[in-house]
Amino acid sequence: MARILDSIREPADLRKLTEEELSILAMEIRALILETVAKNGGHLGSNLGVVELTLALHKVFDSPRDKIVWDVGHQCYTHKILTGRKDRFGGLRRCGGILGFPCREESEHDAFNTGHASTALSAALGMAVARDKAGEKHHVIAVVGDGSLTGGVALEALNQIGHLRERLIIVLNFNEMSISINVGAWSKYFSYLVSGQRYIQIKDQAKSLLKRVPQLGWPVIKAGRALEELVKKTLFPGLVFKELGIRYIGPVHGHNIQSLVEAFETAKTYDGPILIQCVTQKGKGYEPARTHPEKFHGAGPFQVSTGEPLKREWGPSFSSVFGAAMIKIAKKDEKVLAITAAMGEGTGLKEFSEKLPGRFFDVGIAEQHAVTFASGLAVSGFKPVVAIYSTFLQRAYDQVYHDVCLMDLPVVFVLDRAGIVPDDGPTHQGVNDIAYLRHMPNMIVMAPKDENELQHMLWSALAYGHPVSVRFPKAKGLGVPMDETLQVLPPGRSELVKDGRDLLFAFGNMVAPALEAARELEKDDISLAVVNARFAKPLDRDMILRFAQPGGTVITLEEGIVDGGAGSAVRELLDKEERFGIRFKSLGLPIGAYPLGKSDEIRTMVGLDVPGLVRQIKDFYQTPLSCGGDERTRG
Repeated sequence: MARILDSIREPADLRKLTEEELSILAMEIRALILETVAKNGGHLGSNLGVVELTLALHKVFDSPRDKIVWDVGHQCYTHKILTGRKDRFGGLRRCGGILGFPCREESEHDAFNTGHASTALSAALGMAVARDKAGEKHHVIAVVGDGSLTGGVALEALNQIGHLRERLIIVLNFNEMSISINVGAWSKYFSYLVSGQRYIQIKDQAKSLLKRVPQLGWPVIKAGRALEELVKKTLFPGLVFKELGIRYIGPVHGHNIQSLVEAFETAKTYDGPILIQCVTQKGKGYEPARTHPEKFHGAGPFQVSTGEPLKREWGPSFSSVFGAAMIKIAKKDEKVLAITAAMGEGTGLKEFSEKLPGRFFDVGIAEQHAVTFASGLAVSGFKPVVAIYSTFLQRAYDQVYHDVCLMDLPVVFVLDRAGIVPDDGPTHQGVNDIAYLRHMPNMIVMAPKDENELQHMLWSALAYGHPVSVRFPKAKGLGVPMDETLQVLPPGRSELVKDGRDLLFAFGNMVAPALEAARELEKDDISLAVVNARFAKPLDRDMILRFAQPGGTVITLEEGIVDGGAGSAVRELLDKEERFGIRFKSLGLPIGAYPLGKSDEIRTMVGLDVPGLVRQIKDFYQTPLSCGGDERTRG
C-alpha cells in the first residue's frame, strides 16, 4: 500500500492534503524517524515531538522563500524529510550522509546553520531587518525550544526584537525539556502560561464540536477566541512578552495540526513580532522515548521493540569516571561544587546531583553565566568545577579570560567531548580548546592519557589554587586499573612511557596510539621515546630539552588544532631556549571544519589513527633536511 509520504517531494505538496491525510502523514514520518534513528542513532525524542508542528509550518509558509530558522537543530528531522531529503534520510549522521542539524550546504530550505543553542532569534531578527531593507515581503520564522531561552544571547535578541518591532514570527516549542530537565525562572514561567495540558485539550475538543454545528459553529469559535484573549489578559496580567513589545498567542496544542495552522495563519497577518507557544510532548508516539526523554535525546542505535541499546560497550566512559571522582572528592571536601550548563547527564554529573543536590547547579543553556557564577563562588572561598563540552565553552571565552584568569581564581574547567566528536558534525568538534585556553594568564591546561589519570588530574586541579582545564574525549576508558588513593600531580611534570632515541611528545588520548605507533616504527629502526605530556601548560621543560639536542628529532602529537596548540607550545619553548639543529614536526589537526562521521573515520581521514601516524612519521624521517635555515620549521 502506497504511503502518503511517497508523494511528498517538496513542502508545497502538503497543501494538497486533507486534515486526515496530514494526520496519517505524521504517523508515517514518525515511523521513518524511529526506524532511522534506531539504526543510526540520533536525536529522537525532540524530533518525534515536532512532527505536527513542522507539517503545519510547511503547510502555511512557503519555504525556501519564507525563512525558517531552527534553533539548535535537534528538531529538524521532519523538516529535512519534507524538503527533498527523504530519500537520503537513511544516511542521517553517517559519514557522507546528511547532518542531524540544519546545513545551508545541504539544502536551500536550511536558512541558517545551527548546532549550538539560543542563536535562532538573533539570526532571524537579522534576516527580518535585511528583508525590510531590501523591500522584500517574505516571512521569517524562528523555531525555538523553551530550553534555548535560558541562553543569554536569546534574551539579548528578545530585547532587540521588542525594540525594533520588525515583522517576525517566533514559534516557541514548549516540551519542558531540552537535554536535561529545564531549570530556572523561564521554565517555571512557561509552565505557568500553559497551566497544564488539560486546558489545551478542553479548548480543542470544544472547537471540534462547534465546527460540526452548521452556521453556528464558526461565529461561536470567533467569539470564544475573543473571550479567551480577555481571560488570558485577566489571568496573566503583564505577560513578559507583551511587556517586551511582542504579541503572544497560546498555548496551542502542538500535536493538533489544524490548531497549529490556524495560529500560524493568524501570525502571518500581524505586522510586528509575535510569539506562538506550542505545547508538545517529547518522544510523542514512542513510549520509551516519552517516558525516558533524557535517554533518547541523543541516542545510539537501539532495539525499537524495547528501547534497549543494540550495542553495550563495557567499561566506564571518561564522563562517568569524572562523575564518580567528583562524588569521591566532594565527600572529602565540602567546598567542592559542581556546575553544568544543561548537561548534567551528558557530563556525568547526574549521580552527583542526586547524592549531593545542594552542591550541584544546572544553570541552563547559559555557558557565560556558568563561568562567571563559578568565579563568584571561587572568589568567596569555594572550589567550583564547571563541566561543559569543549565546543560549548567557546561561547564563554571572555568570561574565562576576564572573570576567572585575570583574577587567578581557582575554577576548574572539565571539558568533555574534547577532540574529535562522532556523529554531530562541525559544530560539535572539540578541537580548539587547547589553543584558546593555553594563552590565558594563570591557566593550567591538562589532559589525561587514561581514566585513572583523569581522577588524579581532577584531584590535582582542585589543589593547585589556579584556573585549570582538564580535557577528555567522548569515549570509553582504556580499562586500566583505578587507584583508590588520589595523588597530586606536580604541575608541568610529564611521564616517560617508553624510552627511545628521539622524542614523541603525546598529549591526552593520543598517548595510547603514540605508543602503538612507536612500537611499529621500531621495525624500521626509528627509535622514539613516548612521553605522556599531561600538561600543555606549563610544559615539562626538562623532559623536552633532554631529547631536544642538535641532530635530534622532536615530534608532538595532539587531537586538537596544531596552530596554537600543545605542539606550538613545544616549538615556542625550543625557540626560547635557542635549541637549533633539531628536526621538529607537530602532528594534529589543521584548522578547518571537521566533517560528519565516527571518531575512527575522522581520525583515519586526518591521519591520526595508528597506520596514519606510522605513515606520517616514516615520511618525515625519509624526507631530506632542507639546506640551511631552521630545521624546526619543518612540518
